[in-house]
Amino acid sequence: MSTFKLTRINKFLQEKQHLTEDSKIDDIIKITDDLCGLHSTDLKTSYLSLLARTKKFKKSDLEKELYENKSIGRVRGMRRTLFIQTKAMIPIIHAATFGIIEESFEKYMDVRGVSMKEYHNLSPQILEILKDQDLSASEIREKLNSKLDIPAIIQVMCNYGLLIRGKPIKNWKDRRNKYALFKKYFPDIDLSKINEKEAIQNLVEKYIKAYGPVSEADISWWTGITKTKIRESLKRVQNRLKKIQISDIQDEFIIHDDDLKNLEHGENSQGRTLNILPELDPYPMGYKIRDRYIDSKNYNKVFDKSGNITSTILLDGVVIGVWDTENQKEPTVKLYLFQPLTEELRNELYFRAEKVGKFIFNDDVIIKECKSMIPLTERTAGGFMTPLKNC
Repeated sequence: MSTFKLTRINKFLQEKQHLTEDSKIDDIIKITDDLCGLHSTDLKTSYLSLLARTKKFKKSDLEKELYENKSIGRVRGMRRTLFIQTKAMIPIIHAATFGIIEESFEKYMDVRGVSMKEYHNLSPQILEILKDQDLSASEIREKLNSKLDIPAIIQVMCNYGLLIRGKPIKNWKDRRNKYALFKKYFPDIDLSKINEKEAIQNLVEKYIKAYGPVSEADISWWTGITKTKIRESLKRVQNRLKKIQISDIQDEFIIHDDDLKNLEHGENSQGRTLNILPELDPYPMGYKIRDRYIDSKNYNKVFDKSGNITSTILLDGVVIGVWDTENQKEPTVKLYLFQPLTEELRNELYFRAEKVGKFIFNDDVIIKECKSMIPLTERTAGGFMTPLKNC
């Protein structure tokens, strides 16, 4: 069994994830496909993940693919989380993860005060209302003249593949959006064309290609699928997989045969790589075993109690700090570093922070360095979204 240095693995993964200068491209569809989807719990994350992986990215580029070309869509999938996925992956994701998502429907509706009977009564009415128009949840509620929790019903309808999330109501930062009929939005997508077993197999192999080398624990965590089903899928594709070890990490890792050849014979891109990534970015969220890119002493500053990662600063694939924004008096990008940087790297970090800040605020920003931060594990839920709030 081959053993590779962690530094080589991290550089290799950055190249696959379009995070090195040489690997950045402007093909949004390919990036989405290569990453097995863009995390999109907050749509803003998807924009910033693309900004980090492209050469010339504009907000309108993503909006064109999402709402005009409709070549990608925002759906619920792995770990019951929202992702932007390509049209080819949407039926695979749906079939592979629907069993996990469906388990929570009744409990979710009960918590929201809606019975399944009420759901089955109102959902056909919502389909009828949206037959000729896209509407927000509040607009749908108004047309129904109902006091029930309409947003809860809409979410379950999206999970069933009856509705799809469309344009935000105001702008790219708005968490509210309009809804459309899935069949009208994606008339050529058949969500029933693939069975669960085949879908899981496809998803597992796709994930290994995107994030490998990975452990079995990584696969199960990222997909949200049981280890039993993961092992069954791995057996069916084992002729295309190999096992390796990574120095300083006590585990066996699985890699696709094609990637192993590239890892053995390929060359790292030259120079150091500095990245500024948003919270929940696909790269750091792709693994259960996180020793590969973070020092354990910094873990509580990067992940909250639920395992959500905050906005990070990476050097050669390793987290070296976190960042945040503020716009109370003037647009500001705040930085907190876990280690000192050379003057050259600090200048590079400031340049990238200014670029991200201008993208977010459409204005020049001030860069502010913080001397301390409260660990995310000591913060309330959602604290990972504003890691440097008190700086």
